[in-house]
Amino acid sequence: MSVTDSVTGARAAEDSPLRVAVIVGSVREGRQGRAVADWFLATAAEAGPDLAYDVIDLAEVDLPLVLPGWGGTPGPGAAAALREVSPRLAAADAFVVVTPEYNHSFPAALKNLLDWHSREWQAKPVGFVSYGGLGGGLRAVEQLRLVFAELHAVTVRDSVSLHGPWSGLGADGTPRDAEVCAGAAKGMLGLLAWWGRALRAARAEHPYAA
Repeated sequence: MSVTDSVTGARAAEDSPLRVAVIVGSVREGRQGRAVADWFLATAAEAGPDLAYDVIDLAEVDLPLVLPGWGGTPGPGAAAALREVSPRLAAADAFVVVTPEYNHSFPAALKNLLDWHSREWQAKPVGFVSYGGLGGGLRAVEQLRLVFAELHAVTVRDSVSLHGPWSGLGADGTPRDAEVCAGAAKGMLGLLAWWGRALRAARAEHPYAA
C-alpha cells in the first residue's frame, strides 16, 4: 500500500460512522440484560449520528461450549452460529458489553463468545455497562478488562454501573436515577468514540498484527 492509499483509507475511515457492537451478555431466564441494553441504546441515540449500533444478544447466539482443538474445524452447529455472529464482530469498530455479575464474575456465555474469537477484538476499544446488586457489576467488569487485554483490545476507563437493578430500574428498564446514569453513559461513549476513531484510523494506515 502506498502512502497516498494509506492516508486516503485513514481519512475515509475517519469520516464514516463508527460501528459499535452492543453485546448483551446474559442468557439467564428472567434477565434484566436486554432491558438495560434497550435503555443504553435509547440514551446512546442522543450521543451523535456518527455512531451506528448493532445489538448482539447472546440469548440468540447458539455457540456450543466445546471448542475444536488447535487447527481443528468447528462442527456444523458451531459453524452456522459463527457465520451469523463472527462477521458482525469483525465489522465493528468498537464494542459495548452489557453484563451482569454472577458470583463475582461475568456470565459463561459471554466468556464463550470471547473464546470463540480472536482477531475480531484486536486493536478495538471496549466499553462496559454493568448491573447487579450493591457492586453494580463492577467486579465482572474488572475481570473482563483482564480478558480483553489478553485479546489485544483496549478497554476505556469509564464505565456505566447500575446498582441493584431489580429495585433501581423501572418496569420499562429505565434507571430510576436516570440523570446520573445517562451522564455516565454519555461520558463512557465519549471515550469509546475517541478510541474507536483513533484505532480505526491506525488500523487503516497500519494493519494490526498480534
